[in-house]
Amino acid sequence: MASYPVLTFLVFFSAALSSTCDGGKVLVYPLDGSHWLNMKILLELLHSRGHEITVIRSSTSWYISEVSPYYTSITIAQDHSHHIESQDFMTSFLKRSMEIRRREGSLWAFIEFYQNLFNMLEESQQDVAKMVINIFENETLIMKLKKTEYDFMLLDPAFPGGVLLAHYLQLPTVLSARWAFSGEAHFAIAPSPLSYVPQLLSYNSDTMDFFQRMKNVISHMMLVYMHYFFVNPPYQAVCDKYFGPDVDVMSLMQGADLWLIRTDFIFEFPRPTMPNVVYIGGFQGKPSKPLPADLEDFMQSSGEHGVVVMSLGTLLGDLGPELSEIIASAFANLPQKVVWRHIGERPTSLGNNTMLVKWLPQNDILGHPKTKLFMSHGGTNGIYEAIYHGVPILGLPLIFGQIDNFVRMKARGAAEMVDVTTLDVESLTNTLKNILDPTKAYKEKIQKLSQLHHDKPMKPTDSALFWMEFVMRHKGASHLRTESYKLPWYAYHCLDVMAVFAACGLILMSLFWVSCRCVIRAVIRATKSPAKSKKE
Repeated sequence: MASYPVLTFLVFFSAALSSTCDGGKVLVYPLDGSHWLNMKILLELLHSRGHEITVIRSSTSWYISEVSPYYTSITIAQDHSHHIESQDFMTSFLKRSMEIRRREGSLWAFIEFYQNLFNMLEESQQDVAKMVINIFENETLIMKLKKTEYDFMLLDPAFPGGVLLAHYLQLPTVLSARWAFSGEAHFAIAPSPLSYVPQLLSYNSDTMDFFQRMKNVISHMMLVYMHYFFVNPPYQAVCDKYFGPDVDVMSLMQGADLWLIRTDFIFEFPRPTMPNVVYIGGFQGKPSKPLPADLEDFMQSSGEHGVVVMSLGTLLGDLGPELSEIIASAFANLPQKVVWRHIGERPTSLGNNTMLVKWLPQNDILGHPKTKLFMSHGGTNGIYEAIYHGVPILGLPLIFGQIDNFVRMKARGAAEMVDVTTLDVESLTNTLKNILDPTKAYKEKIQKLSQLHHDKPMKPTDSALFWMEFVMRHKGASHLRTESYKLPWYAYHCLDVMAVFAACGLILMSLFWVSCRCVIRAVIRATKSPAKSKKE
């Protein structure tokens, strides 16, 4: 074919043209921050297959660019940024959360912890609900979205504005989820017995004694309370206005065609699931690329001791001067070199072995052979990258479900965690040296998890792409979706059936009791009659 350049050009041009023509149209309603980093991978996959992508973003968006080679965007004007889009707010929220955790153990601290969390989520959900109303009230935009005839809508249900928009446009729905707006995603879609399925913020594993199960139930009750009184009301008001009072956002979310859940059972504890759940945990993992020259030189200068990497993710980078000094002092006591993604003032106790950077290629540096330990806040992305490359983790969990994440990794023997509220130089140094000790099993355990993670018939990215295109081809996946969410709560738990059985049992017992009384009375009358006749 090389001898016929014109023919070669026509063949490739025709292939590209047919790919474009066969491509679908996808409407995306993402969430900012680390959630967007996950969503962006899915968009790049869809774009590589010739699909046309439209992303709805707010004018205050932090990470979601208005211009991209992978998608076109629709920007919704916002008066102020969402909390998830504000570095200053997240730093303030972290500071408040740590103050409360320092008083952990008292009833008042328990109340303050949930009140702080609930208030933040309530304000955030209100902002998202207002953005959805702005979209609904924009007749020109709605007409444009309807005329485009999208094949499906891809969204993140942690802030479920996209769920409402998908219902408004009557589009098949694919959720990219780890969290739903009222907790962990599995609790919204699959049976989750509290006897062995740990609830968010319970800090339990799947092996619980009586008191841990009691704590699990309390954590579940608190999240149910949060759902009904804090996070759901803004969306219910939208449902009441545009869809009617018989529609609620939880049912709309449970009616989604497909759930791409960003976890797998190498990390997650075994639990019930559903046919329309596809597990893509670790889909962001990929082979490491060469590091920039200055970073590569620093890594190589570590010699046989290797390097410790520390990063606190996209939302949190500055722990404040007090904690930063403790961490810097502990790092200075190590023979290893340290690469620390740090935002804030340079600690005065920083050792010569530590390099501070504003940004680092996290996946690439975790895949470097000199990397011996990853110190992380416990975000899911970083944990899966560490699993992918087989790097032990020291957890410094800060907010949300990060402690729960490390409970899972600690149960696997691949991580340890320290309490940020009681941290001191000596304890942190000892914990670091313990994990770095080659005679300990941390490296062996994380490498075993890495082997299990790689031993799959299909890559998570390939699985995600197949199922998204499956929804395109078949205009949904309703045959995989359970109808249980349409049942009232008493029917879901068969309380009405049990009530009928109980009523029937009572009726039978009553009939038996009445029959027995009648028989006994007849026998008594029968025995009295002969005696009376003899006396006469």
